[in-house]
Amino acid sequence: MNLYQHLNQNLKVLKEKPFKLEKDIQSVFENNLETIMGLQLVKSEFSIKNKRIDTLAYDKQSKAFIIIEYKRSKNISVVDQGFTYLSLMLENKADFIVEYNETLKASLKRTDVDWSQTRVVFVSTSFTENQKTATNFKDIAIELWEVKRYENNLISVNQIKKSKSAESIKPITSSNRDLEAVTSEIKVYTEEDHTINKTDEIIELYEVYRDAIVNLADDIDVVPKKDYIAFKKDSNIADISIQRKGLKFWINLKKGLLEDPKELMRDVSSIGHWGNGDYEAVVKDTENLEYIMSLIKQAI
Repeated sequence: MNLYQHLNQNLKVLKEKPFKLEKDIQSVFENNLETIMGLQLVKSEFSIKNKRIDTLAYDKQSKAFIIIEYKRSKNISVVDQGFTYLSLMLENKADFIVEYNETLKASLKRTDVDWSQTRVVFVSTSFTENQKTATNFKDIAIELWEVKRYENNLISVNQIKKSKSAESIKPITSSNRDLEAVTSEIKVYTEEDHTINKTDEIIELYEVYRDAIVNLADDIDVVPKKDYIAFKKDSNIADISIQRKGLKFWINLKKGLLEDPKELMRDVSSIGHWGNGDYEAVVKDTENLEYIMSLIKQAI
């Protein structure tokens, strides 16, 4: 992919300025972790059991630890290394809790963490087709992110998305006891996990709203979580929980920031709720579809 600078009606190709060291990539991410990935930095160069984790992060939305590794070399098996780190975390949960509390002066408890949402992220200037294929499973807790640097201090960051036809990795890991132990505890959620045992009418209702949200802007991702399905463009804009008789919506805006003339959304800023943001509503039909889209668009 080329980047261009528009000058005097002409396009100038911006030259790539490759990172010289892994440390340079690490510095970009750790200094901007909230902006790039929506994560909280816990520790840089975290050592445990004779292994070093480049970046230990925490996802407040998923309530899970995230391990980030930076690679300039393409000659690595991201799957083998990823499972090694996942296993390391699951076998040493207390050490991660202690590091979080000591570094951030917090009081996180083991029960506060959703260990099933743990994942490993590899960041590199590029990945081979073999690496992309090896991680193209819908339920593998390994992500690939590509980063490039260009002249004029421009940085591009791109998460490698899994294909919609990606299969499950469980048939492969079932023959390996160590890998199966990881996949049995870690859960990567899909839309099917949320639609199972729901009526055709409710599923169809969800699909109508899902498609309408995705069409609000380019690059809106559908990201199933444990308790809801998130819709992201850089960060969460809205969340949906599929229920037996309808859909529960949350719009990711703070109290007082949503213009809602019909007062369709209720204020949940002072009560517990699954989704992000201070606004919630339950819908059972498409009567207010266009109006709800106008509300969600305010969060983009």
